[in-house]
This record gives sequence, C-alpha cells and structure tokens, in this order.
Amino acid sequence: MLKHMGSAHDQAGVDELIDRGLAWYEAQAQGPLFPASAGPPLVQPGTVLLGTWHTFAYQVLRRVAGHCGFHALGDPLLLDLAIIRLVEPTSKLRSLRLLEEYFDIHHARRSFYRRLPLMAAQKERAQEIAVHHAKDTLCDELSLVLYDVTTLYFETFTADELRIPGFSKDNMAQQPQVVVGLLVTRTGFPLGFEVFPGNTFEGKTMLPVLEAFTAKHGVRTPTVVADAAMLSQELLAEVTKRGMSYIVAARLAGASKALIEQVSSALGQQNGRTIRLPGPHGDMVCSFSLKRYKKDMHTLDKAIAKAELLVGKGEPGKRAKFVKTKAKEGYLLDKDRIERARLLLGVKGYCTNIPEAQLDNASVIARYHDLWHVEKAFRMAKSDLATRPVFHFSAVAIRVHLLICFIALAMARSMEIKTGYPLRQIVDALWKVTDARLHNPITGQHTILQSPLSAQANKIMDSLGMSY
Repeated sequence: MLKHMGSAHDQAGVDELIDRGLAWYEAQAQGPLFPASAGPPLVQPGTVLLGTWHTFAYQVLRRVAGHCGFHALGDPLLLDLAIIRLVEPTSKLRSLRLLEEYFDIHHARRSFYRRLPLMAAQKERAQEIAVHHAKDTLCDELSLVLYDVTTLYFETFTADELRIPGFSKDNMAQQPQVVVGLLVTRTGFPLGFEVFPGNTFEGKTMLPVLEAFTAKHGVRTPTVVADAAMLSQELLAEVTKRGMSYIVAARLAGASKALIEQVSSALGQQNGRTIRLPGPHGDMVCSFSLKRYKKDMHTLDKAIAKAELLVGKGEPGKRAKFVKTKAKEGYLLDKDRIERARLLLGVKGYCTNIPEAQLDNASVIARYHDLWHVEKAFRMAKSDLATRPVFHFSAVAIRVHLLICFIALAMARSMEIKTGYPLRQIVDALWKVTDARLHNPITGQHTILQSPLSAQANKIMDSLGMSY
C-alpha cells in the first residue's frame, strides 16, 4: 500500500477519488495507468532527443561497397573514408569527424597517419576487386578498355621527386603536380590507376599501365582507346609489338598536304562518309560530319579574323594560329595553313591496327567515341569526389588519397550503371532518409524513428537489388 485516497458514499465521490488517484499515479512519472490507446504514448515525460543520423544512407552505401567486393579489403576505415567521400569530400581528419556526426561511426584519429602504409598496400587488391566486379557483376569481357591521364595539383610551391611542376590540365603550371593514368571499361567503370611524377609525358604512361593490367588479369588481346596526345609512331609500334590493339585519334593537321587533299577528295563533304587508308602501323579511318563541319567553320572564321587583325597591327600575338613571319615582309597570313584547315573542315581521323575484317569503320569510330566515359570518370573524380587539389605532401599519403578516390569512383559508377541516376541524385535521395534517436532516462529505453523513403529512394533500392 503506497497511498490511500479516502472513502466515498456515492458514485460522485468514487469518481472524485479515482481522478485523484490517477493524478497521483501519473505524478510518479510512470505514465497513465489506463492509457487511452492500445500502445504507449510516442514521447513519454522525460524523453530526450539524442540527435538525428543518416544511418540509412550509410547502410546502403556500405552494402554497395560489399556488392562491389571491397569488403574483402578487411579495412573498415578505408571503406568508411570512401563512403564519406561520396557524401561530402573533405580532408581526412574532417572526414573522421563527419563519420561520427553523420553516421555515429567512430575511428581513432591519432592512429590515422600511422595506418597509411597499410592502406596504401591495398591498392593492388582493390584493383583486383574492381576488375572482378566488372567481369562478373557488370558483365564486361574487358576486351575494350579506355585510357586517359589527368593532372592533380597541390596547394604548395614545394616540389619533390613525385610532386613536380609540368604541363597542367588544371591551368596550374606553377604548382607541383602528379600525373594520374586511369583505365576504365566502356561504361566508365574504373579498373586501375597509376601515379607518375608531375613532369611525365602522358604518352609514356600508357604502356606501363596496360602491361600491368594485362599481366595481372590475363587479358590476352586488349583494345585500348586513347586520345591524340597518346599518339606517337614509337608508342604505336610498341603497342602492336606487344600484341595489343589500339584506337587513337589521328593528328590530321600535321599530315602532308597531299594526304589531306586525298582525304578531303575521297570524303567529298558527304555526311557520314568514311574512308580507310593504310598507314605505317595500321590503318587511318577518316569520317566527315556536317555538324562538325559547321562547328569547325565557325572556329576557323574566328581564328582567321584574329590573324588578320594581328597582321594589320603588325603584331605576332599569342598563339596566333595563322600568322607567319618573314624577314622582309614582316607578319603575314599563313595562307597555306588556312587552306589545309579548310580542307579538313568536318573531318576527323582515327588510327587503329585492327583489320577492317575484324572491325569496320563505323565500329572503330563508335568505340573511340566511348572515350567520353573515361573523361566523365575524371570529371566525376575532380568535381563530385573533389580529388583535387591535393593537400598531402608525403608519397604514401598521396597514394592513399587516390586509392580512396578510386574506391569511391568504383562505387559511384556501379550505382550509376545499375540505377541510371547520377551520383548526386542517388546520394541526395538516400540522404533525405534520417533517423531520430529518443532516450527515456527513467526506463532506459531507446527508440529510433526513421523518416519514410521517397519514391525515388525506393526506385534506387530496387535497381540496386536491395530490400529495406
């Protein structure tokens, strides 16, 4: 017996005592004795909101990493850094803070830099996993691979053996940089990468990457697609010698006038027409496009107008394409070069060592046009994943940074290929699903309330083959 409310002699008195008893009972912070609904109230007195987290997004992205096979790396920190890079690219130490803030995932910060060598050693294994995923899950036979390079600059002016100033694709010529070669499938899924000193000529990066790839993964006769910057007679001869096939853009502007006239005459400015001419290390395929012709004509007219203006002023100008110098006459229009440019309006050339019997002209052109996938992969890495600028200074930290970006890129492209949505839309849809955590200090009970999935989030889950 804890409390006696008194006695009553009629129903009104009984009702009053009952009300008094219920009020006393509820004042003991135990909730109502006879709740109006079947279940307990959502928020009981004393309940505290611990915060909101994005557990759903983390669980989905962690499962994506597992589907790609990266769980086999056995390093939760490496995967978590790749996951947070998909969500909000930032420095490594801030990434550790965001993992706690967004997902309630905790990693020791003090030991992070001591773990860098162990993470860097996972590069080969991570690439093996990516290749395995491309073959088995994305059903790519890897007979055609796309290769390109980019440069990543550093926010410093101090150079070393790896970080060296060179030709910068980011227009950061004064900053030290590294050269990164990336190998992807026809759908833009990354297969491997390599880091070179910043002053390395990009044409010299392709063979080491290809050789390592073919030797490691048993691809017998890969076809590599690369842009014109990779083109050199020595390189193409070496690729052919090693039993590889290639499709690269041709530099028609530097060809002899006789060859240019032959190509122009054969194509006859007929939209969609192609020709194939024998070359020293294979064939050159040329095509004419009316759409490209209009674009080239506009560009040529602007360049000629600029050249005429400079000649009129007697100035050489910077990068004046059609201005030449003679000792007596001074600056003149380079009419021969203008004529060569007119003959090439709307014309695009491609070099390949694949015989026409194996790959016709249209297929050569179509496969070269797949090169936009690797360009898109670089754009995604530089924008969505914020690969640049790099703030690390040690070689091992730089390689770990690129490894994290590689894993994140593989996860992103896998999701994009399966769902058809761009990465930002996928992450935004997952991010809107939050869970609030409530704690009742009296009962010790924790309650988690999750917001509902949107229609887009449900579609993404279905496309990824996940249930929740």
